Amino acid sequence: MSSKNKTLGEFIIENQTEFRYSTGELSKLINAIRLAAKVVNHEVNKAGLVDILGTAGDTNIQGENQQKLDVLANEKFIQTLKNREIVCGIASEEEDDFISINSQDENHQNKYVVLIDPLDGSSNIDVNVSVGTIFSIYRRITPVGTPVTLDDFLQPGKNQVAAGYIIYGTSTMLVYTTGHGVNGFTLNPAIGTFYLSHPNMQFPEDGKIYSVNEGNYIHFPQGVKDYIKYCQKEEGDRPYTSRYIGSLVSDFHRNMIKGGIYMYPKSSKAQKGKLRLLYECNPMAFLAEQANGLASDGHQRIMEIQPTELHERVPFFCGSKNMVEKAEEFMAKS
Repeated sequence: MSSKNKTLGEFIIENQTEFRYSTGELSKLINAIRLAAKVVNHEVNKAGLVDILGTAGDTNIQGENQQKLDVLANEKFIQTLKNREIVCGIASEEEDDFISINSQDENHQNKYVVLIDPLDGSSNIDVNVSVGTIFSIYRRITPVGTPVTLDDFLQPGKNQVAAGYIIYGTSTMLVYTTGHGVNGFTLNPAIGTFYLSHPNMQFPEDGKIYSVNEGNYIHFPQGVKDYIKYCQKEEGDRPYTSRYIGSLVSDFHRNMIKGGIYMYPKSSKAQKGKLRLLYECNPMAFLAEQANGLASDGHQRIMEIQPTELHERVPFFCGSKNMVEKAEEFMAKS
């Protein structure tokens, strides 16, 4: 069977022996995420036809306005993961606290917790720009069979057993890793099946795209300002091209394919940065490193950071290896 004809389900079965905890649970968990992704994809593609555009009238724990699709995507992913009785805990950007899952089976042996950003870039929905879902999976560290605790979620990114994203764009793709490279699967909407379309995805070591919200330039640290000037300087293969969508999934996906760096540094307006460590930066960092890229807070490896709170924010620099290293050089100088 050629790779182009291989379904996500077939790929999971064929490769589950690479996973050191090969009990089939992780495969079921990826399958549950696949199912929820298809449901959310269906809803995203109805935007404009039914009343799911605009704000829901509430704010989440971060103080951000919730979009109607934020709420819907959050409900669909939590409901699907709960129904499959695979996980023992879920943490979401849209929930104040983590959710402990008590299986109907008193002797349940569920070992995994999932952290999720159900709809990244959801403010773009109203203007028909790509959005996505980001997920991160860990093995619990507290005893199996007991309720999960915050410690099960506050693990450094290097402990992740799987991570990925779904991008809802001109086509819908699910991209994930279990620590053995990164593979992308495109949804065939006619039959509702994901097919392997992007095997062994890799960041080019160099790139010509930098992705940052330059509207915040005046608020950035000097090192970031200097790196942006470096990107814009006409010398060698520069100036680089500025491309910023405002959806982490979309910007990351483009840069992985074409080569580039994504930056969301701290600023005088956001002293700790804006992106969340546990369900945005860590999963993207895991994917980046598995795809020959790097992810840093400007000074240290993202996946080495020990989290202290569920919705912790950090600065984020991610993408092609040589570009991230050059950005770190400028940060170190300042």
